[in-house]
Amino acid sequence: MRKFIVAGNWKMNTTVPQGVELAKAVAEKSKELPANVELVVAPPFTHLVCVADALKGSKVALSAQNCADKEKGAYTGEVSVDMLVSAGCSYTILGHSERRQYYGETDAKLVEKVKLALAAGLKVILCVGENLEEREAGRHFAVVTEQIKNVLYQFSAAEMASIVVAYEPVWAIGTGKTASAEQAEEIHACIRNVLEEKFGKAVADDTTILYGGSCKPSNAKELFAQPDIDGGLIGGAALKADDFIAIAESF
Repeated sequence: MRKFIVAGNWKMNTTVPQGVELAKAVAEKSKELPANVELVVAPPFTHLVCVADALKGSKVALSAQNCADKEKGAYTGEVSVDMLVSAGCSYTILGHSERRQYYGETDAKLVEKVKLALAAGLKVILCVGENLEEREAGRHFAVVTEQIKNVLYQFSAAEMASIVVAYEPVWAIGTGKTASAEQAEEIHACIRNVLEEKFGKAVADDTTILYGGSCKPSNAKELFAQPDIDGGLIGGAALKADDFIAIAESF
C-alpha cells in the first residue's frame, strides 16, 4: 500500500532561528497524525543541521530542496548528496519547476542527480509539470509524459521504491490559481499509467504521487480524496505550522 506524504518546501524563506521554531512547531503538532501519513520538511541548505536537531524524536522527515549533480570536488556553491546525508536528510526534492525555469535544469541533469541521491541512500521527490502555455495548448499530458520517460525510465523497478513523483501545474504555483480536483486527478492518473507502461502495475500502484500547485487547508480534502493523489508538495502554506498540519489532517 502506497504511503501518503505531505512535504513542505520552504524555498528561500525563513532565517535559521525562524526555521528552527517552525520545525519545532511542526514536530509538536504532528504527534496526532495517523501513522500512514508522513510529514517531510525541506528548509534551505543553511538550516539543515539545526532543523534536523529540532526534529529529533519526531516522525517528521528532513529533505533538501536540491543537490549537486557531481559527487564532490571543485564546484563552488554546490552541495553534495553526502553532505545532505551527513546533515540529517533522508529526502531531496529534484527538478522543481523553479530549478527548471530559473536555473536551466534539464532532464539529463536530473538523471545524474537522481542517480547520486539514490546511491547515497536518499529518497527523491521528483517534480514534473507543465506551464501555462503548454496547458493552454493542450500539451500537458505530453509534457508530463516526456518528463517521466526522460528521467524515471532510466531507473529500475527496485529503485522506484525510493522515488516519489510530485506533479506541479506550474501555472498554479504562487498565482493563486489551483487546478481543480478533476484536472489534478487526470494528470496523476496519467503519470501512474506512464509508470505502469515501464515498471508494471504493482510498482505504479505503490508509487506515491503528490500534488504541488497551491494546495492549502481549504482545498486539500477535495484533492486528497482523488484516487491517484497521495498527498501534497506544499509551498506557502508550509511556512505556517497550523496550515501545514491542517493539510496533513485532510486525509
